[in-house]
Amino acid sequence: MGGLYLEELSLSHFRSHRAARLELDGRPVAIYGPNGAGKTNILEAVSLLSPGRGLRRASPDEIARKPERLGWKVRAELRSLYQSHEIETWAEAGQSRSVKIDGKAAAQIALGRVARVVWLIPAMDRLWIESPEGRRRFLDRMVMSFEPRHAEAVLAYEKAMRERNRLLKDMVRDAHWYGALEAQMAKQGAVIMANRLMTLERLAAAQVGAQTAFPAAALELQASDDKPLPETEDDLQTALSDNRHRDLQAGRTLIGPHRADMSGTYTAKEVSADQCSTGEQKALLISLILANGRALAEDFGAAPILLLDEVAAHLDAGRRAALYDEICALGAQAFMTGTGPELFAELGPRASHFEVTDDAGASQLKELS
Repeated sequence: MGGLYLEELSLSHFRSHRAARLELDGRPVAIYGPNGAGKTNILEAVSLLSPGRGLRRASPDEIARKPERLGWKVRAELRSLYQSHEIETWAEAGQSRSVKIDGKAAAQIALGRVARVVWLIPAMDRLWIESPEGRRRFLDRMVMSFEPRHAEAVLAYEKAMRERNRLLKDMVRDAHWYGALEAQMAKQGAVIMANRLMTLERLAAAQVGAQTAFPAAALELQASDDKPLPETEDDLQTALSDNRHRDLQAGRTLIGPHRADMSGTYTAKEVSADQCSTGEQKALLISLILANGRALAEDFGAAPILLLDEVAAHLDAGRRAALYDEICALGAQAFMTGTGPELFAELGPRASHFEVTDDAGASQLKELS
């Protein structure tokens, strides 16, 4: 079987789980149990099979099970386009996170070359009405599913910007100190902008003619402060140089891709996403996640692994059934959580079903037939 999916997932001293093991076969995964039992912790473990700090953006020490604080480990057998990979990521107590792919030490960024993971969690429900930072992060997560090296460009850009900001805070006015840093920011910033615009184009194309129960969303990229948003390397380098006096006054860089914002429009109603109802905003987010999956299925050859935390609770039975039908049609391994089995009744045998319960502060996992 091709596609992209986990065949096995093991957790050790991870959050509320002393030990847990899931044997999987590529079908969607329905995980249910009471609030606080440890369902989302399983999704967080899967999110750490991709670059970054996972869906909670937690530090390694925050992930370790308490009160032992022995460190933690996640191990997975991944099937990716007919190839098998063993992935391990862990952190000893007080140490930074480590990664191995097929038994060899690897950088976190290398995870994006073997696993594509996209998630939707309740914290994103206010995405359209909160700060631009969350929307940039949401977009960049989708960008990395198409172009894993996007993370490298972001890290290089942010490193150069931190050094430039240090000069600005120290009120350094000698232009020679800024030249090399601004050249690096312009080079990496142009890559970031090109990747983001490419992703918006692919998401738009994936929504054209799609048979879906969820509303199409038209996305645009602009500066969060309504200033021009330079896209090319030359334009960005010129903008950084020209804006240096203003940046000195502010003590930080005020122009560049780190100031970008993503806006959305409910296409059929021609209404801005931030003016839509709560239910419509959620539906638009689900629509974008599904569009991401369709685009990757065409371009990469497999839909990404989807992490959908508590998504079923906000949908009526008809919309839930439509969502499950689309996930199965994509061939995506979607990990979904909910408080009860009735939320996944429409999936039936098309999914693996697991129950999570709490036993004196330790999560217990049981597979159900």
